[in-house]
Amino acid sequence: MLTRVRRITASKDFRRVYRAGHKVSGKLLKLYHLVNQQPHTRFGYSISKKVGKAVKRNRLKRRLREICRQHLASFQPGLDVVIVAREQAVEAPFKELEKEVLNLGRWGKILVKRESEIID
Repeated sequence: MLTRVRRITASKDFRRVYRAGHKVSGKLLKLYHLVNQQPHTRFGYSISKKVGKAVKRNRLKRRLREICRQHLASFQPGLDVVIVAREQAVEAPFKELEKEVLNLGRWGKILVKRESEIID
């Protein structure tokens, strides 16, 4: 589980990232990122009701949180990252979601170089 200081929970923080941040899109996810004033990277997740009922949305959110937790050291410090899920993400296997998050991070140039070279 990501600690409280590594989570984005306030709506004003989400709005700030959406308005001023950079966006990278894939077939399953969209990733927004913006430099924050803190020494650590924070993550937020946005999953629309279009994706499905609460059980499906929560499952997808848990999977995305776990991916970010496992690869926390791969992300550059001092960023706010918001991951927005598309409808197709619900049915995607864990490995495919993981690959998408890392690829979006690489395309957005927010991964530490070492990790981005490992991605298939």
